[in-house]
Amino acid sequence: MTDGPVLIVGAGHGGYQAAASLRQAGFSDRICLINDEAHLPYQRPPLSKAYIKGSAGPESLMFRPENFYQDQTIELIAGRAVSIDRARCKLLLASGEMLPYGHLVLATGARNRLLDLPNANLPDVKYLRILDESEALRKIIPSKTRVVVIGAGFIGLEFAATARIKGLEVDVLELAPRVMARAVTAEVSEYFQARHREAGIRIHLGVQATSIEAQGDKDTGKVTGVSLSDGRHLPADLVVVGVGVLPNIELAAEAGLPVAAGIIVDEYLSTSDPNISAVGDCALFASPRFGGSLRLESVQNATDHARCLAARLTGDKKPYDGHPWFWSDQGDDKLQIAGLTTGYDRVVLRGDPAKKAFSAFCYHGDRLLGIESINRAGDHMFGRRLQAMNRSITPEQAADESFDLKSALA
Repeated sequence: MTDGPVLIVGAGHGGYQAAASLRQAGFSDRICLINDEAHLPYQRPPLSKAYIKGSAGPESLMFRPENFYQDQTIELIAGRAVSIDRARCKLLLASGEMLPYGHLVLATGARNRLLDLPNANLPDVKYLRILDESEALRKIIPSKTRVVVIGAGFIGLEFAATARIKGLEVDVLELAPRVMARAVTAEVSEYFQARHREAGIRIHLGVQATSIEAQGDKDTGKVTGVSLSDGRHLPADLVVVGVGVLPNIELAAEAGLPVAAGIIVDEYLSTSDPNISAVGDCALFASPRFGGSLRLESVQNATDHARCLAARLTGDKKPYDGHPWFWSDQGDDKLQIAGLTTGYDRVVLRGDPAKKAFSAFCYHGDRLLGIESINRAGDHMFGRRLQAMNRSITPEQAADESFDLKSALA
């Protein structure tokens, strides 16, 4: 059990859930949720899709209304944490306020990896991770005609599909030989490449942007296009960048906590300081299930981390053993992934890509690592349930549509 106030730095999915779960578990001391954005804690997944596409305001994204935090006596503190005094268990905010803690939760998340190119700081070069960025894009899209999207990961393709639906001409640049190359199998990449091209999106693989062309002042000029590494030039009046993120580890590092590709925590999500933990996108956590350390960027990971930590801080100490899952909505297609498919050496398809509904069952030998499903929610839910039971099915069973998946769960 933790004595004294719990301070939570970061009000994304992990931070919000940590605060809510602590109260649900009966924690009665002070909880402060430190938020460096000028909004109530909100959901991020809709930002690149439904929010830009729709007309609902920011309030539609909020986890809970303001009175929830008042009713639960969760203090929302607007501000930025700048340093940790571990010896005195105090957190310094940019305002100069010093807050004492019994336990400190770092849910600092990640930030956009910035583009290092000429003219990359112009107003018409946009990123898409936080609400203000999504709101800026939603406002600017009606005045634009052609966008170049740099990066064909989840965010880049989600935005590209949304922009095309909104009537823009869309070009997508990707240095890798296929879209979402680090996240999905070749079979799933090929399907989405074809679907986006059918929608009129031009996808350029194996190339990168070398400069952003513009007219006018270097700080306020208008984007006119993007030059490519193969010598081509793509006209554009808007550039959207999705080239990955960097975990926010600086606060931990400056406090002397071990960091690498994230804030290093053990299987209980504790740092080397027993009074400090880390959850979500910023946490590089030890995983007995996967035999190493992982840093995952997903809502599931952040919320499950937070629930596990809240349980530990209220007396129910168990190692984190979450079952990863992810999703991405791109146009009319929904991609859902159950498990981690890294390291697969065999892919078995179930269903028919031509019918726009299939799943890729990914194996290492005969061991099922995960399932990537397109428009087959039943396969996805089967995969999540199978993972939770620590079971598998054979590649032959996965390929056989007559095999009843539910029988493997009995």
